[in-house]
Amino acid sequence: MNFKFLHIISFLILSSFLFSQAEIDSINNPIKWKRSGNGLFLVNQSSFSNWSSGGQSSISGTIKINYNFNYYDNGWAWDTKLITMFGLNKISGSEFLKKTDDRLEINSVLGKKFNNDLIGKWSYSSFFNFQTQFAKGYRFGKDANSNTIRTEKSRFFSPATTQLGVGLYWKKNKDFWINIAPLTGKLILVNRVFTENLTENETYFGVTKGANSRFELGASVRSFYKAEVYKNITLENRLSLYSDYLDSPKNIDFDYTFNVVMKVNKSVSTNLIFQFIYDDNEIQRIQIREVLGIGLNIDLSNIGI
Repeated sequence: MNFKFLHIISFLILSSFLFSQAEIDSINNPIKWKRSGNGLFLVNQSSFSNWSSGGQSSISGTIKINYNFNYYDNGWAWDTKLITMFGLNKISGSEFLKKTDDRLEINSVLGKKFNNDLIGKWSYSSFFNFQTQFAKGYRFGKDANSNTIRTEKSRFFSPATTQLGVGLYWKKNKDFWINIAPLTGKLILVNRVFTENLTENETYFGVTKGANSRFELGASVRSFYKAEVYKNITLENRLSLYSDYLDSPKNIDFDYTFNVVMKVNKSVSTNLIFQFIYDDNEIQRIQIREVLGIGLNIDLSNIGI
């Protein structure tokens, strides 16, 4: 892997942590820095014994952490979110643990409000996004003897995707904002172990045979909306769109996550998560993920990172 790229990415990630120490409406609150966050542990379990209709016992768990850093001073607003998720599933009779979730993502938007008040809540903006995963990912299958086998298809920093763009930022409050970046650079990094044996017509997350990176230039739209639709029931929507000017701009990549949180009490909630992804460089089909579980909530607002 090209270590020059690694140094650049590491610097950008470190900068986001050092300078984005701050859930608050950063447009209206005079406090310059604020940080907040929560941890969530989801668990699902099923067990069968002499069950006539059949079934496999299983247990799965997912850890999710959302942490927010917000800064506001003299028209400048810097909003950063760290998202981490990791989940495992164990099925009775299966030789391998299987991942149910694996995500490490940093989103950071820096905006400077227009001096003209007629513009309203719009700001100049630049944004940074970084995504990768924690552990190896496998494709499972069967050999000639019907034994389960697994083939590695991804790992930490393979792929790793970084986007950096400039544009306009509209923010009503901490629960409703849109960022439009018509000029966005996107860099995809992978390990050459996944590309060295490709054919000339194959790609790995868009990266060609023998290469370890792919650069794109396009447009990005990101938005977030959160609302309490009923007492103790909250809907959270997160949407990301991207089009590459340099290669098939009509193919729009999207990542949409819909999360329903139903609080039982301060510490316990039921969570339903739907995620829909389409990435033309990965697989040319819509990827769908659904998670339903009972969660233990942990307030991280007073814990420094």
